[in-house]
Amino acid sequence: MENKSEPTVNKNQKKANLLDHHSIKHILDESVSEIVASRGYAEDVRMSNVRLFLGTVIIAVALVAQFYKKKFPENRDFLIGCIVLYVVLNVVLQLIIFIKEKNAILFTYPPKGSYTSTGLMISSKLPRFADDYTLTIASADPKSISAGKTVEFTKSVTKWFTKDGVLVEGLFWKDVNSLLDEYAGEVKKSK
Repeated sequence: MENKSEPTVNKNQKKANLLDHHSIKHILDESVSEIVASRGYAEDVRMSNVRLFLGTVIIAVALVAQFYKKKFPENRDFLIGCIVLYVVLNVVLQLIIFIKEKNAILFTYPPKGSYTSTGLMISSKLPRFADDYTLTIASADPKSISAGKTVEFTKSVTKWFTKDGVLVEGLFWKDVNSLLDEYAGEVKKSK
């Protein structure tokens, strides 16, 4: 005999801890990535690959410095060189993150068959102790002739989550798709 008082839970539901803004932002960002992919935009992972490569080189420099054959007094110059290289590579990595990525959650290629030559850079913000989620869509290459005007919206996350922390995907998808349509309209107008 089945107990009808228990609510049925869809296993595909996305649930967040409403007291943790990182959890909320993570679920919204993942949903944005799904929505953008469903619109035909392929993710551009080149920037992530550059970051991973630099991180690997940084770790390799640290390991070489740690396990170099000679002991300290003899390898002083070598260690100084490794430390300088470690710091320089870390600064380069941080500059890439700060200048190029900013708050980006996704870079894309242009959709297949599109007349634009640039993909999207999608970024989001959810400040601590606030419920206003800002989603921004911009051109991945703002200097391109086919770059569209940056569009964004800021809305309260309370609009998209139930009191139990379940994301109401239909409402969120509608808002994100509207923003994507607005960006696509701006691109068409600029031509």
